[in-house]
Amino acid sequence: MGSLKAFGIAGALMAMVASGASAQDESTNQVAAKTAWSVFEDSDPKECWAVSSPTETVNTKDGRVVAVRRGDILMMTFFRPDAGVNGQITFTGGYPFAGGSTVNINIGGSEFEMFTEGEWAWPASASDDAKIIAAMKRGADAVLTARSSRGTVTKDTFSLLGYTAALEEAEKRCQ
Repeated sequence: MGSLKAFGIAGALMAMVASGASAQDESTNQVAAKTAWSVFEDSDPKECWAVSSPTETVNTKDGRVVAVRRGDILMMTFFRPDAGVNGQITFTGGYPFAGGSTVNINIGGSEFEMFTEGEWAWPASASDDAKIIAAMKRGADAVLTARSSRGTVTKDTFSLLGYTAALEEAEKRCQ
């Protein structure tokens, strides 16, 4: 698990994300769209984020593809100056993750891991965020593999087309 500081920031972000990103389609605070990625900005407190939905989702159980109901599936990069958050990766799979499980991210063959709590996952440290962001800027797709509390394995593919432009826009808006 991450440090207490990382957990505290991520915990605070979970509450903020739950209200903002889950209403992504209905939100009036979208400020830009960069191909597969959109940028949102809120002012109280000041926060900005780049967000995308998967281009492909595959759910399997016991090695077989299964149909499952999931909530919003989103990958985000957050900036929240007042909380010292300067580029934090977060992911929600639209279901509660299995207790003690991790989410694996594969970007062009580079592997990363995020820890989970409830329906949210994030890297253990700011340096891990930076490594993932660097890989996302270079990559074409990010494939996130996770396990639900019911034992379903999910594999969500996110296009990284437009990620760098969206990330830079979100960062610029939250300086």
